[in-house]
Amino acid sequence: MKKYILDLTVTENVRLHMNYVLLKLTSSSLLPEMLPGQFAEIRVDGSLTTFLRRPISINYVDKQRNEVWFLVQLVGDGTKQLGKVKAGDTINVMLPLGNGFTIPSHPSDKLLLVGGGVGTAPMLYLGEQLAKNGSKPTFLLGAKTDKDLLQLEQFATYGDVYTTTEDGSHGEKGYVIQHSILNSIQFEQIYTCGPKPMMMAVAKYAKSKNIACEVSLENMMACGVGACLCCVENTAEGHLCVCKEGPVFNINKLLWQI
Repeated sequence: MKKYILDLTVTENVRLHMNYVLLKLTSSSLLPEMLPGQFAEIRVDGSLTTFLRRPISINYVDKQRNEVWFLVQLVGDGTKQLGKVKAGDTINVMLPLGNGFTIPSHPSDKLLLVGGGVGTAPMLYLGEQLAKNGSKPTFLLGAKTDKDLLQLEQFATYGDVYTTTEDGSHGEKGYVIQHSILNSIQFEQIYTCGPKPMMMAVAKYAKSKNIACEVSLENMMACGVGACLCCVENTAEGHLCVCKEGPVFNINKLLWQI
């Protein structure tokens, strides 16, 4: 897909949590086509320590409002600067980057979308696109506490939502891989994004049940176009740049010990 470098206008900066903001951006012209699982490289202005763009998953695309959403976790100076933008501000964004998730050719109600932490972000747009295609996805979202579970109402628009929290404050206590839904439904396809240990556990489960599974890797993607080699992953096809060949991979291509 063609890549664009655009000056987008902030329509809204929503504080979802003390550590998360939802940025909604628009353009005076029609936004380019974007696929669930793709990401953007966002330039950070106003930071004396941030020189590289920040890779952020595409959270949602609202075509009626011509908006693209980004769920930003405020962890370093770069993302904290992004968290300070206001409606009307301009943000320079390069998008869409990478390859997205595979959309099944036929609708299904046996699709499981597993997200952990900020890794839930790409699952919203994926769920919307699956629902648009006639499927009813199941969401399994994990976090440390109930305060870290984000956008639950939006997820519920497109399918059933199940949650886990490490402290038991919402849903079942524990990790996503321990949720009882995994023992009650035989899924046909699993999609996952989040911390690598979580994704590896989900991949191991999928492998044991002979379920097709795609993961969205979160390697450090400095350039977004496969030039800097910061995000290389060792795969069955050799060393591949996650930003260019991914970030979505079928688990059969990865050399994980699963």
